Amino acid sequence: MVMDTGRDAVQETVELTYQPTVKDFAQVLGERRRFSRAGRRFTWVIGALFCLAAVEAAVGLAGGKPDMFLLVWSALTAVVFLFLPRLQARTVQRIAARNGVFRAVVSDAGVTVTTDAGSSTINWSGQPRYRESAELFTLYSNDKNATCFTLLPKRGLSDPVGEDRLRAILDRHLTRV
Repeated sequence: MVMDTGRDAVQETVELTYQPTVKDFAQVLGERRRFSRAGRRFTWVIGALFCLAAVEAAVGLAGGKPDMFLLVWSALTAVVFLFLPRLQARTVQRIAARNGVFRAVVSDAGVTVTTDAGSSTINWSGQPRYRESAELFTLYSNDKNATCFTLLPKRGLSDPVGEDRLRAILDRHLTRV
């Protein structure tokens, strides 16, 4: 009797070729902000700053003397915080652009990303969570702030069936968040 242990079985792989954009990184950082501890704290700080500015403005409209320094700086800081993710995305994209074209191979063993500058292999335990958006699959590390991520843009797939195959591989090995 001969038993097949799966050693000779063909692994399913999905390949992507892409150049990351600012929009990709803005989406990844925005998604990360929705479920990470630091992201939730960031959102509360923005809300608190806007509330502080609104209270100061209300005091001024009610005839009191608002603290103009506090009003201006809380509003200015809140606006800067709102644009911070986009600024971060531009910075990360500039760094990624130096690496040239990204080629990612996703298989049952993990994800290997190769660029003109080098390559890295991430096994499933290194980034055990993922999120899917309309344009991206994003793998995240398991720490509370999701500091490491790998983005896999759907536009990088060579065939339309690749999206379903990629989703199936990710669902087999990762937790969707």
